[in-house]
Amino acid sequence: MKKDIHPTYYPQAKVKCACGNTFTVGSTKPEIKIEVCYNCHPFYTGKGKLLDVAGRVEKFTARKAKMSTKKPKKKIRVKKNKK
Repeated sequence: MKKDIHPTYYPQAKVKCACGNTFTVGSTKPEIKIEVCYNCHPFYTGKGKLLDVAGRVEKFTARKAKMSTKKPKKKIRVKKNKK
């Protein structure tokens, strides 16, 4: 194995979020700056909002309901000619 090819590992790397939250992780960089973390992400905080642009959710639910009410297609039988 080649020597000195791996980057330096920092077990106490600082992670700084745009919301002001800081925590430590292991990384190859001594400091990491991020925009969204577990403290401010809508999924983790429970403050998530569903952004519906031009009624896309309603269109999807309407299509889904329409597909579930459709009747199955009838099979076409092919008659074989007897000789």
